[in-house]
Amino acid sequence: MLGSRSDAEDVVQDAYLRFAGADDVHNAEAFLVTVVTRLCLDRLKSARVQRELYIGPWLPEPVFDADGLSADAATELADDLSFALMLALDRLSPLERAAFLLHDVFDRPFSEVADMLGRSEAACRQLATRARRAMRDERPASPARPDNHARLLAAFCEAAASGDISTLATLLREDAIAITDGGGRKTAALNPIRGAQKIIRFLIGIAGKNAGRDIRIVPMTINGAAGALLYLDGEVDHTLSMAIDGDRIAAIYIVRNPDKLRHAPDAVCGERLN
Repeated sequence: MLGSRSDAEDVVQDAYLRFAGADDVHNAEAFLVTVVTRLCLDRLKSARVQRELYIGPWLPEPVFDADGLSADAATELADDLSFALMLALDRLSPLERAAFLLHDVFDRPFSEVADMLGRSEAACRQLATRARRAMRDERPASPARPDNHARLLAAFCEAAASGDISTLATLLREDAIAITDGGGRKTAALNPIRGAQKIIRFLIGIAGKNAGRDIRIVPMTINGAAGALLYLDGEVDHTLSMAIDGDRIAAIYIVRNPDKLRHAPDAVCGERLN
């Protein structure tokens, strides 16, 4: 719902306090889901105002703690928390987002969704339909296999580190897009970078600026899919995630905003890139 672990933790804490102080709760699950949904709606409305002041593109907070999940659960997480899907959710209105998630993801009947959102069943059906239509185009027709995803990620990191322009050109789709989120706290492109050649120039420029520094990359599951953490001189610098279309990279997502990397592992271990 929120794209932020810290916001989600605050909402759960607030919901628990309300539950603990409530009298005559006959259905704990319904009470908690309703309270959490409404608290999320309040935060989403506030987030939209704050987003207008956000510097550069916004990306959701990376999720790092999927390694302990079963294979089936990890695959489901990768489908539900991909950066592409989270960005698509962010473009929905708060009510559309809530109706879609409650009904299509959490299998709540529209009668319950209507009570939670304070809308009629017919209105909730329309909200979910609009959201479903907007989301349909964001899901890849044939998601990449995990091993193929990891292979492309590794090849991309190696080519970017070595400045191998020809290999990067074969890895990226011609209409690929790169989104970098620095939040005004770290240097990042202020607009999405569109097109393979522009992305390559951007990557080569970054590699030149970091020449001589201790750069290490650590493969890691991020949002349920193969990703990487990049460390500069022993400190977490950014996460790297990708959307794959067949055998080529369709989108690159780089999160540098320190506020979104607070849950990143501190230990530095991995391949040195220079």
